[in-house]
Amino acid sequence: MKCSLNELKTKEVINVSDGARLGFVSDALIDLESGRLTALVVPGAYRLMGFLGKEEDIVIRWEKIKKIGDDIIIVDDVS
Repeated sequence: MKCSLNELKTKEVINVSDGARLGFVSDALIDLESGRLTALVVPGAYRLMGFLGKEEDIVIRWEKIKKIGDDIIIVDDVS
């Protein structure tokens, strides 16, 4: 299966360990030496509608991604 970054951005990320909806992919990290995707980035949630800033972005290492489906990405134990 092939998937572009634009297609990844339309998929919601769900943490299977607690069922939390983490958000949508905003970026990807790539190891330039090996050419492999190493992590996906989900933006942190806004606090009080953005007036108090936002939480840190969630970086999900590739090893934590369990399944990439048509609409969602299932991850495990993201902390």
